[in-house]
Amino acid sequence: MTIKDVAAYCGVSVSTVSRALNKHPDVSPHVREKVEEAVRELHYVPNTSARDLVRAQTDTVGLIARGTGNLFYPPVISSVERAVEAEGSTLITIHIPSDDDELTVGAELVKAKRLKGLILLGGRFDYSEEDLANIDVPLVLCTFSNNFGTLSAGHCSSVSINDEEEACKAVRNLIERGHRRIAIVLDSVRSHSIGELRFLGYKRALEESGIGIDPELILEIGNFDMHKAYSRSRALAESRTDFTALFAISDSLGMAAIKGLNDGGLLVPEDCSVIAIDGIEISRYCIPTLTTLIQPTEEIGKKAVALLMYMIRSEAIGKQLILETSLREGESVRSI
Repeated sequence: MTIKDVAAYCGVSVSTVSRALNKHPDVSPHVREKVEEAVRELHYVPNTSARDLVRAQTDTVGLIARGTGNLFYPPVISSVERAVEAEGSTLITIHIPSDDDELTVGAELVKAKRLKGLILLGGRFDYSEEDLANIDVPLVLCTFSNNFGTLSAGHCSSVSINDEEEACKAVRNLIERGHRRIAIVLDSVRSHSIGELRFLGYKRALEESGIGIDPELILEIGNFDMHKAYSRSRALAESRTDFTALFAISDSLGMAAIKGLNDGGLLVPEDCSVIAIDGIEISRYCIPTLTTLIQPTEEIGKKAVALLMYMIRSEAIGKQLILETSLREGESVRSI
């Protein structure tokens, strides 16, 4: 008899059975009673050895950074490291490619290193309870949330900006400066990830100002490859399509777009303004200096660790923290 048999008998997920047996407060009394009754009837004996092994380790947490080479990550990781050290704990950091499964890697890391908690820096936006069934320690999503998933709000914690709202804010900035023909460069409008959320913000800002969406101004490149952003931006400039501004969903894409526009015959900001989101340090030094909405990386890292420690110590249900960006005026946007 296994926990899967109990779950099938009750008609619920394995993770729900696990949380019911561990007295998690986000399980309803009705479901908990149903699970406990099934345990009695099926004579199921919970295997606590794995859980006890995890609990035997008291000072180590894990951080999995998904997306090697992501220029936004280093200051967040540094902030997490300082916060974990201040807590008297040890941090294990793993970097994985963007096409790896962070949950599989996370589950293996939890077991191998007997972690007491786990932070995911970057990851999917569409987790389900079944996806997290093999991670039985407190979990914090850092820089992203579960917008497209089916997790209950209390299943895990997250610290992020509101990607849709901040994108809307960036595009409003362009509109308030007189721009109405505004392009966007992004990975995909249907990524179920950051690109889709920031596209929704772009779309909302235009619609609120009575500006129609022009498919010719939507530059989808499939990923966050800077060369692709450069090529599509250059092609748009060379096509002589009518537009006066461009919103890049990340600083790295924004910097690539500036060069692409310039090489395509458009000066920034004289002919085309560019704004982005992230605030990575290197974007201060491109020419012209990129105007961007800065994510509070120091606070993101500190809040992620604080949330994780809170969950570990109190066995509390998750919380979702939304932080705001701040505008850094560069030289890549002008009023018209």
